[in-house]
Amino acid sequence: MMPALFVGHGSPMNALSENDFSREWKRLGATIERPRAILAVSAHWLRRGTAVTAMTQPATIHDFYGFPEELFSVQYQAPGSPELARRVADLVGSTALDQEWGLDHGTWSVLVHMYPEANIPVIQLSLDIQLSAQEHYDLGRRLQPLREEGVLILGSGDIVHNLGRMDWGRRQGFDWAESVNEQVKQWIKAEDHRSVIDCEKLGGDFKQAIPTPDHFWPLLYVLGASKVGEAMEFFNDAILFGAISMTGVKIG
Repeated sequence: MMPALFVGHGSPMNALSENDFSREWKRLGATIERPRAILAVSAHWLRRGTAVTAMTQPATIHDFYGFPEELFSVQYQAPGSPELARRVADLVGSTALDQEWGLDHGTWSVLVHMYPEANIPVIQLSLDIQLSAQEHYDLGRRLQPLREEGVLILGSGDIVHNLGRMDWGRRQGFDWAESVNEQVKQWIKAEDHRSVIDCEKLGGDFKQAIPTPDHFWPLLYVLGASKVGEAMEFFNDAILFGAISMTGVKIG
């Protein structure tokens, strides 16, 4: 069975950087059994309704601005998999087969380190903005069989993500960011998925750490695709600029 993997992707510049985070992504790519294909759930594909990319050659989407031209030149030319897209649509139900999106930076900025040869088929599943946290988790449950079919499920976001509170000179997380990141980790360790699902409803520190749910939802897909009692490990456990969590978790 393939693992389910949540990655804190942070800045798109990580695609070009040789740092602790990118080195860890390389290690994961080298140690995880080679997947037959990858299903990515990125924080950066938000739309009404659930869709899955179904083209044979997804485009590399540069969904950002204000970065160096070198970053806009990156092309991650992994093939798609219309067959896997149809399989996902069958599992999830009411899913559009998309021919327009491609791979956004939540996906390729990580995979360019994990699988730089870009020779493993990759598809993306959208995040339906109309769904509740529970419904996103339930979709993850429906995807669970893919892991037994050689598919790596990759959620890409950030547990803590508040761009408005970033401090570029800060080397550690604000107290509220550290507190929420650690609490979510403890819930994951305890397999207390109910608390993770419901934490968006909490105020206080959680409201600051998760002001919008888009970067948090991919974690729910990974937890939904997990099974009780599986081994897990955390990696890249750090908070940047006070308010961006890079913490990832490998389940299975």
